[in-house]
Amino acid sequence: MFLIYKCISDLDVYLESILEHTNRALAEIITSDAAASKMLLPPTSRFLYLIAYLNIISHGVQANWQYKSRPDLSPPTLNITISHPQHLSPGYIFVAPYSTVKTNPLNHGPLQPGPYIFTTSGELVWSGFSYAVGFVTNFQAANINGQDVLFAIESRRNVRHVHGHGYVKIWDKSYRAIKEVRAAGHRLLDIHEFHVLDGKTALVESYEPRPYDLRAYGAGPASQWVVEGVFQEVDINSGKLVFEWRSLDHVGVDESVESISSGKFGTGHNSTDALDYFHINSVDRDSEHNYLISARHTSTIYKINGTTGDVIWRLGGKHSNFTLKEGVEFGLQHHARFISRSDDGDEIISIFDNSGPASEKHGTYANKSSGKIISLNTDSWTATLLQGFSPPDSPQSPIFAANQGSTQILLNGNAFINWGSAGAVTEYSSNGSVVFHAYLDSGDLYTNGAVQNYRAFKFNWTGTPHEDPAFVALGHGESTVLYVSWNGDTETRVWEFFGVRFNGTGMDRSSGEDGESKKRHVWLGKVEREGFETSFYVFSGSDWSGFYARSLDGDGKVLVETGVVGVRPYIYPYVPGRDDLFLGEELQTVLGM
Repeated sequence: MFLIYKCISDLDVYLESILEHTNRALAEIITSDAAASKMLLPPTSRFLYLIAYLNIISHGVQANWQYKSRPDLSPPTLNITISHPQHLSPGYIFVAPYSTVKTNPLNHGPLQPGPYIFTTSGELVWSGFSYAVGFVTNFQAANINGQDVLFAIESRRNVRHVHGHGYVKIWDKSYRAIKEVRAAGHRLLDIHEFHVLDGKTALVESYEPRPYDLRAYGAGPASQWVVEGVFQEVDINSGKLVFEWRSLDHVGVDESVESISSGKFGTGHNSTDALDYFHINSVDRDSEHNYLISARHTSTIYKINGTTGDVIWRLGGKHSNFTLKEGVEFGLQHHARFISRSDDGDEIISIFDNSGPASEKHGTYANKSSGKIISLNTDSWTATLLQGFSPPDSPQSPIFAANQGSTQILLNGNAFINWGSAGAVTEYSSNGSVVFHAYLDSGDLYTNGAVQNYRAFKFNWTGTPHEDPAFVALGHGESTVLYVSWNGDTETRVWEFFGVRFNGTGMDRSSGEDGESKKRHVWLGKVEREGFETSFYVFSGSDWSGFYARSLDGDGKVLVETGVVGVRPYIYPYVPGRDDLFLGEELQTVLGM
């Protein structure tokens, strides 16, 4: 048994690619009669059977072994179910997934919630875990004052009322935090919005509890608090207020889709359980400096005069100015954005529709989520659906975003849809075909929990990290495998690897002026970057005192060089069965024991 264990340990790394292709077929054998399997399998196949068996039953412990050079990182593993690379828009995927599950964090994903950048092939580009803390939303790229930056909202979330308070953190291209932005005056910045307009100003929101007499709306005398939806346009550099709008000055409490007396949006008994009748969740500005806001709890999109604050029109809800043509009707929506004006002068907007049309029962909806592009004609006062983006799901696994979500119309005409509480993203071509779909974690880490993501985007991005690359040399018997990664790097195309022999190995015995022994550097080879982490195999690793790596960009320019590291032993992941001094009765029968 010791010999089997030793062989498995030595061969484990080299058989991974073989096992990936044979596991499925061998799994079928495993479930069949063991005695029959023994008769059909020659001794060599029985050994492969053993390894495959142990590999299959151990798949659940792989999550913490993603990167040898960065064992501290456990990012989500995108489960990509549809991908047509030739039809995708350029850019990286920006997400900040999290989970509402409060049980053992090792049983569900994401293991490390936070902002992430991925390629459309699912490779990690940047883990923002520890760069941003708390509840993180609205992770995006932007250009501020002529500088390409990243930003996200760090906050503390009010889970019951689904809003929160925090501030915006901004990073430069090297991932150094360079600024924090808060709401103007004494307002507390909310988690729902930070929208950069012209590189100088941004739109933010605030949820502000106010004493309010609600008896006229059917509430009892104890209900005296209401949440007012506030948005501001602020100067990013100075923090000064440019414009402010407050919902109670323009939108009545009775526009809520739920009755005030129901208490569904808050009892109003105190400031922490104030009635959230409006629930503002997005704001945009057009070229005429008018604003577009989405209020989830009124199921209405409002256009606001940028001078007076007056409501210019309402789309949806109880008092819509528009007749909604087929497919337009929406409910409890998110992320309304101005897109353009048509040649006829119609306003084109996009929204994320969480719940679809309302049903006959008050306050209920069809529960069908989709992204929508809508044309608004203010002569005929009609709203027309130009394009709808329904989820590419099956009856066995329907996608419904009860809350959260976003619709991004990309420069090439594609649409990138984030399914909010359903924890998935989809890209559509300009003709509406699905060209990409991914769930924001994989396997049990997805199915055991509630992987969610407030908004998701695609952006072009160039990152040159200020932190050093991570580099390790792990020994496998007489051989060594080198692993290197550089969190956030987008420019490396090739990694070069070098071996180091110090004085005492029979080479370069001369000494420097300070008396320290010189060392010899030998170029071992180079490989194209493989993804977040790149590996290089050194057959005679024990011949070297140390190793280092060097990053080259597409022009062959050296970007960074790692320090010299010595060899550490490779630690094999624990495999139930293999590492428990016990082989099951069935397995012993197959092995002829």
